[in-house]
Amino acid sequence: MLIAVQILAALAGLLHVYIWVMECLRFSDPKVHHGVFRVDTANVETVRSWAFNQGWYNLFLAIGALVGVAVVQSENTVGMTLIVFACASMLGAALVLVLKDRSMASAALKQGLFPALALIFALTQL
Repeated sequence: MLIAVQILAALAGLLHVYIWVMECLRFSDPKVHHGVFRVDTANVETVRSWAFNQGWYNLFLAIGALVGVAVVQSENTVGMTLIVFACASMLGAALVLVLKDRSMASAALKQGLFPALALIFALTQL
């Protein structure tokens, strides 16, 4: 079961690295700002700093999950703490997204599925 936790938490972390890339490095691309985040081109400059800041939040959560995955075999308590905290934060953000705007359910599912599954498997390890 620990392998399942590691795989799911790693997938959650890698997905959030990809989200960081979109929010911080590729936000100017219409396929990203309009296609993914539903931001009209006319408003990109207005929200760019918010997207940039949010991207770093996502990267820091990803780092937490990935470091947890890397150390959980040798330092179980440290690794599981990092995995649970990072994945719970990711899942919490996905829930906030869908509770605020039901039309974002697909995005919330993509954002929250791996963290939710990682948490379920992690909590069976305690």
